[in-house]
Amino acid sequence: SEIKNLKSRLIQGLNLSLVFTSRIRNIGIMAHIDAGKTTTTERMLYYSGYTRALGDVDDGDTVTDFMAQERERGITIQSAAVTFDWRSHRINLIDTPGHVDFTLEVERALRVLDGAVAVFDASAGVEAQTVTVWRQAEKHHIPCICFLNKMDKPTANFSIESIRHKLKANPVLLQIPVSSGRSFTGVVDLLTNQKLTWGSKSTRDDGRAFESKALDGSDDADLLHAVREGRTALIEQVADLDDEFADLLLTDFSDNFDAVPSIKLQEAVRRVTLARKGVPVLCGSSLRNKGVQPLLDAITAFLPSPQERHHHLVRCYKEDLCALAFKVVHDKQRGPLVFLRIYSGTLKPQSSILNLSRNNTERISRLMVPFADQYVETSSLSAGNIALTVGLKQTVTGDTIVSSKASAAAAARRAHGDDDGGGVKGKNADVVLSGVEVPDPVFFCTIEPPTMAKQADLENALKCLQREDPSLKVRADPDSGQTILCGMGELHIEIIHDRIRREYNIDTHLGPLQVAYRETILQHGSATDTLDRSIGERRHVVTVELTVTPLDSQSEVASCELTLADDLEDKLSADVRAAVHNGVHSSYLQGPLLGYPVQGVSTFIHSVVTESGTSSAMVSACVSRCMQKALRTAGGKLLEPVMSLEVTVGEEDLGSVLGDLAQRRGTVQDIQSRHDDDKVLVATVPLAEMKVRTLELFCTIR
Repeated sequence: SEIKNLKSRLIQGLNLSLVFTSRIRNIGIMAHIDAGKTTTTERMLYYSGYTRALGDVDDGDTVTDFMAQERERGITIQSAAVTFDWRSHRINLIDTPGHVDFTLEVERALRVLDGAVAVFDASAGVEAQTVTVWRQAEKHHIPCICFLNKMDKPTANFSIESIRHKLKANPVLLQIPVSSGRSFTGVVDLLTNQKLTWGSKSTRDDGRAFESKALDGSDDADLLHAVREGRTALIEQVADLDDEFADLLLTDFSDNFDAVPSIKLQEAVRRVTLARKGVPVLCGSSLRNKGVQPLLDAITAFLPSPQERHHHLVRCYKEDLCALAFKVVHDKQRGPLVFLRIYSGTLKPQSSILNLSRNNTERISRLMVPFADQYVETSSLSAGNIALTVGLKQTVTGDTIVSSKASAAAAARRAHGDDDGGGVKGKNADVVLSGVEVPDPVFFCTIEPPTMAKQADLENALKCLQREDPSLKVRADPDSGQTILCGMGELHIEIIHDRIRREYNIDTHLGPLQVAYRETILQHGSATDTLDRSIGERRHVVTVELTVTPLDSQSEVASCELTLADDLEDKLSADVRAAVHNGVHSSYLQGPLLGYPVQGVSTFIHSVVTESGTSSAMVSACVSRCMQKALRTAGGKLLEPVMSLEVTVGEEDLGSVLGDLAQRRGTVQDIQSRHDDDKVLVATVPLAEMKVRTLELFCTIR
C-alpha cells in the first residue's frame, strides 16, 4: 500500500509539472563525506509528504542509500534520483556521493542539473571533497545554495569565512542561528525578520511543526543586534551585486534602506544567485529536524527553473526532442535502465528515438519517473524533467538522444544560421550535446574468476558494470593475458568486487592493488622509419617521419595531442589518416620506460609516404614503431599520482602525524588552527603511500 500511495503522489506531481515547467527545480545535493547530504535529503522527502517515516543513515533505512554496500558502510556510493513536490513546485533531486572514489557520480549528476545545494559540516567548514565538488559545479556554471548543517554539534561554528577563502565564493548570509551547539533551536530569516524555532523538548519530535513569529523587543538583545547588523550587511551586499536593487534603494528608500520590502530583497537575491555573483547561505541541523523547510523554500525561491538555464545548443532543437543520457543501471527484470535529462520536446513510451552520438535508432518500450530504487510509469514527460527509460540497449552515459535524423538536421541548420531548409547538411556532430567527462583511473589490480568455467560470466558482469560506471576500466594484460581492473581508488575497486559477488554470484580473486603511473618525455624527439614487407604476392611499403614534443608542465596531466602537416590532410585517404591516428594512439598506451600510458606529449606527423597496395594495418604498425623510436630519443620521465589531503588531528598528536607524513614522502603545505583547538594539516602525498591508511589510528583524513 505504501508503494501505491507513493505512485499516486508522484502522478499528481507529474500532472502539475507538465503544465508549469517554470516550477520545476532540478537540483543536486553535494558535499564532503559525512556532512549530512543523505540525512538532509531524507528530511526533504519526509516534510514534502513523500515518505511517512524519518530514515536514518546509521539504521540503514534511508530512501536514497538503497544499495546493500551503502547501508552496511553508512555512505553514499552511487547517485540516486528522487522526485517530490514542495509548495506547488516539482523538485527532481539527485543525492550524490561525498567520497572521492565516486567523483564521477557527482560529475554526471551536475552535468544535467540546473542548481545545487552544497552541504557543510558546521564544525568543520569547507573540507577537501567540498572543494572538488564545488569546482565541478563551477565548471558547469551551476548556481548554488550553501547549507551549514550540524549546527547542533558542540563544536559548531557559524562562520562563512572558509566558504569565501577556500571556495573563492561570495557568500550571501540569509539566516542568523538562534544559538548553536546543544542549545540550537532555530534561525532568524534576514529577508523577513521572522524567527523560526523548533521544539527541542522531545527527541522524537519530527520537526514538521515549528513556530514562526516576527522579532520583537522580548527577544534576546544580542540576537536583535546580530539580526540588525546582518540585515544591513545583506542589503548593502546585494545592492553592490545587483544594479536593479541598488537603483531601487537609491530611488525609493534612500532615507531608510531597512524599509525595503522583503519581496524586493528576495527577488534581488534570486537575480544574484542565478547570475552566480553570490551564494545564499542558510543553516540548520538535519539530524535534529531543524531548518530543512526553509532550505526547501530557498531551493524554490533562488535556484533556476529549466527555462532559466541558457543552453544555446538546445535552443536549436526548438520543440523537437533533445535529451542527454547521464546514467545507466542494470535491472535483472527490465534490463538496462537509462536515465535521461530532457532538454526540449516530449518523451513518450513506445516511441523510436535516434542516438545521435552513435547514429543508431532504438525504441523506448517504457517510460518512468525515478524515486530511488522505485520507478513509476508515466505516459509522457516534457522538457525540464528527468526520465528513466526501458528498451535502450546501446545507449551509454553521455549519448545525445533526439527524435529523428530530420530533427537533428534541422537543428544543425539553425545552429549554422540557415533555417530555410538549405545550406548545411550532414553536420549533425555540431548539435551533439557535450557528454560526461570521465576521469582516468588511478589504481589497478588483476581479477580472476574462481574457475575458467566462470570466465564468460565474469566478462559479462564486467561489461555490465562498465556500462553503469564509465570510471571503471577493464583491459587485458598483453603479456600474461590476465584481466586488469582499473578504478578510482581502493574503495571503488572493493565495491566493484563486492557487487560481482552479490549481484552476479561470482567469487572472484583480486590481485595486489597497484598505482596507475604515467610516463611523459623530457625533450623533443624525431624519428623516421620505413616498413617494407611482402605478404604473399602483395608488397607493403610505408615511410613515416614525425616529431614528439613535451607539452608545458601545466598540461602534463592532459591528454596527448596529434597534428598532421597541412598537406597531409588532403593528400592522405581517410583510411590512411585513420591508420595514422591508430598507430599514434596505440603508442600512447605503452610508454618506452616501464610500459605505462604516455601523457603530456604532442606529436607532429611530417610525412607519410606509401606505395600502392599498402594496407592500413601496415601504416598503423609503421607509425607505432616510429613513435616508439621518437619517444625513446626524447628521454622519459615517470609521473606519479599525488594525493591532496587534509588531516585533522589533536595538537598532542601533531608530531606523530608529521613524522608519519614524512615517512610517506609527503609535503606539508600548511598547518591551520580550528576553533576547537584541533590542527588541520594540508599536505600532498604520493598515492602509492596512501594505500594503507594508518593515519586513521589517531586522526581524521578528509
